[in-house]
Amino acid sequence: MSILIKTAEEITKMRVAGKLAADVLEMIAPHVIIGVTTNELNHICHDYIVNIQHTIPAPLNYKGFPKSICTSVNQQVCHGIPNDKKLKNGDIINIDITIIKDGYHGDTSKMFCLGTVTPFAKRLVNVTREALFLGIEQIKPGNHYGDIGYVIQKHAHKHRYSVVQEFCGHGVGKDFHEPPHVMHYGKAHTGDEFKPGMIFTIEPMINMGKRYTKVLGDKWTAITKDRSLSAQWEHTMLVTETGYEILTLRAEEL
Repeated sequence: MSILIKTAEEITKMRVAGKLAADVLEMIAPHVIIGVTTNELNHICHDYIVNIQHTIPAPLNYKGFPKSICTSVNQQVCHGIPNDKKLKNGDIINIDITIIKDGYHGDTSKMFCLGTVTPFAKRLVNVTREALFLGIEQIKPGNHYGDIGYVIQKHAHKHRYSVVQEFCGHGVGKDFHEPPHVMHYGKAHTGDEFKPGMIFTIEPMINMGKRYTKVLGDKWTAITKDRSLSAQWEHTMLVTETGYEILTLRAEEL
């Protein structure tokens, strides 16, 4: 299946959806504190998405997923299901938001650090964010999707971390997941070329230990097999005539 090129009208709608997804992460930030449960965070986000933004939480009932956001704590790599366990001092958590506005998806995630986080956990979080932006910087017409994975993997390995290979970024638009698969490892100058109008996510998952993961009995939550810490950041990207535009950029990142 070919990679979709969005029309000007679709790009306008994707800008709106991306901004709304980013707004949810900005809204929830003050609530991510020691003692809160991820279920409480889910309820706050759901209420904001549905009743304030008048948008749709894309994860809810997607292939049976039971909640409106994903919350992945410590050794959880991705797709963590919110529950009643309280967040504690030293936890790191990824909150993944996807909303639907006028039929188009905005998809983004961010890491949060609770209280006094160990230096090695904070370093993992920071290096993973650096890897995301190194990947973003590869985006311009004529470069290749493989360039993203190459620089992310190189940066992770430089810091003696591993890159999860079972999960990847993806095209996004009318559908939650569209072509292509955006790998966070690989060779430079390989894969399809970037062309203006392509929209996709970059969402590297970087482990402190080995790269291997397993999915828990809930059939969603992926964790590191060796129970090492994992971190992830995500943005939705548009390829422009001269480079890129981050559709889910938050005010704090300007």
